[in-house]
Amino acid sequence: MKFETSIKEIVPRVSEVASFRFPRPPELNYKPGQYMLVTIKSGDKELMHPFSFSSSPTERGFIEFTKKFTANEYSVLLKTLKAGDWASIDAPYGKFTFEGEYEKIGLLTGGIGITPFRSICKFCTDMRLSTSIILLFGCRSPGEIAFKNELEEMQKQNHNLRAVFTVNEANSEWKGSVGNINAEMVKKEMPDYKERIFYACGPPGMVQAMTDIVVKELGLPPTQLKLESFAGHT
Repeated sequence: MKFETSIKEIVPRVSEVASFRFPRPPELNYKPGQYMLVTIKSGDKELMHPFSFSSSPTERGFIEFTKKFTANEYSVLLKTLKAGDWASIDAPYGKFTFEGEYEKIGLLTGGIGITPFRSICKFCTDMRLSTSIILLFGCRSPGEIAFKNELEEMQKQNHNLRAVFTVNEANSEWKGSVGNINAEMVKKEMPDYKERIFYACGPPGMVQAMTDIVVKELGLPPTQLKLESFAGHT
C-alpha cells in the first residue's frame, strides 16, 4: 500500500535518535517486525529509505519509525523536517515478524536495531500473549538506550517479558550489565536457550556476531535463528 501523508509528530528518544509518527490509514495492516519505505523530499529531489515499524499494529492512531541521525544525505534532510511536512510511505514489507508463533523467543540487538523488537514487545504485551520473551539489548552507553523506559514499563504489564540492557561504557550510576552480548550472557539470562527461537537485528556486523554466538558457540541449528540486517538502514 502506497500513500502520501505528512508527519504527525516527532518524538525525541535519546541523543541523536527520534521517532517520526504519521497518521495510520484505517486500511493499513502490518505485522510486528515488518518495515516501510519512506520517501521525503528536498525541493524537487526525493529520497527513499527503509525503516522498521517501531510502532505496534495494536497502536491504531499512528505508525512510527525511529532513526538514529547520521551524516548521510537522507538523515541530514530528515533532521530538518517538522510536523506537517510531506512524506510518502509504501508498506508493509518483510518477513522478520512475530505474532505468537512460538512459546519462547530470544531477541538479540544493539543500538537502533531495537526498533522491530519494540514493535514485537508492544504487540505481545497489548495482546496479552503467553510467549516468554527475553530481550538482550546492547548499547555503547546508558544514555543511548532507546525505549528503555517504555520497555521497563512493558515488563510491569507483561510478566512474560524480560529486558536485559548491557553497555560498553558504564557510568557511576549504571547498575546493569557491562560488555557485549556474548554466549555466556545468553546462557546466564536464558538458561533454556535451547528451547528458544532467536531473532537478531542490527547492523550487518552485529547480526553476524549474533549468528556466530547462536549457531557456532551455542550450537543451535540455523533454523532456530531469524535475522534482519540493517544494511542500508543507516
